[in-house]
Amino acid sequence: MDGPKKQVALWYHGGLASATAAMCTHPLDLLKVHLQTQQKAQLGLVGMAKQVVRNEGVLGLYNGISASVGRQMTYSLTRFAVYEYIKGQRTTNGRQLPFHEKVIIATFAGGIGGVVGTPCDLVNVRLQNDMKIPLDQRRNYKNVFHGLYRIARYEGASTLFTGSVMASTRAVLVTIGQIAMYDQIKQNLLASQYFRDNMTTHFTASISAASVATALAQPVDVMKTRMMNAAPGTYSGILACAKDIASTGLTSFYKGFIPAFTRLGPQTVLTFMFFEQFRLRFGHTVPV
Repeated sequence: MDGPKKQVALWYHGGLASATAAMCTHPLDLLKVHLQTQQKAQLGLVGMAKQVVRNEGVLGLYNGISASVGRQMTYSLTRFAVYEYIKGQRTTNGRQLPFHEKVIIATFAGGIGGVVGTPCDLVNVRLQNDMKIPLDQRRNYKNVFHGLYRIARYEGASTLFTGSVMASTRAVLVTIGQIAMYDQIKQNLLASQYFRDNMTTHFTASISAASVATALAQPVDVMKTRMMNAAPGTYSGILACAKDIASTGLTSFYKGFIPAFTRLGPQTVLTFMFFEQFRLRFGHTVPV
């Protein structure tokens, strides 16, 4: 007689879910980048949105969408795939992963994903910020592939990994906050017997995880965005960037926090809602 079984995700479901979610939340991501690259806090979220629409039209809110999707299909696909694979190897015979193991796996998966996703992330930041640069200085990348090609040819292939330390650090923190926390919160909810493996549980766990992820990652996210958008040689390293940001006040490390959560909240919720539907509908069945 067959024992109990469960549905598990395929290796690409995380990347596909993240890319789908990114298409919905891209305007908020773009506004977050603009807010973070202000030297002085001159505009808020609504003011920045009005400025973008006034200068570039409504479609300006989708500048860099190809790079955003490309980033999710490299960065998020990698971190989800690595996390789910290792988790699957560690949860045979019905074993439940303790939280500290989830954090360790998320750290490893996030670090790898951060490096893999850095080139598309760099193009994404540049595309989103291009409209703020004078016309004669704009990079004018047509899409993510054109951006990757131009950077590799004219700035050197190594430039594609500018800010990779910051990107990987942020990826580790976000992966802990998102995937490990989501996994743990969902496990606790299901263990309470008041919840089932359904959309209510997925939503509750994902919105909680988004709060943790935003709080952990925001300072690093600000530094990463500033370094990626800076001209070559602007900063000698991470400490120089941190010092520059701190010169305008420690709260500058949380510049754009509200739009960051406004983006990361829906992004996280949509990612896991899509991910869970892909898992339940198109995943494969394994013994518990």
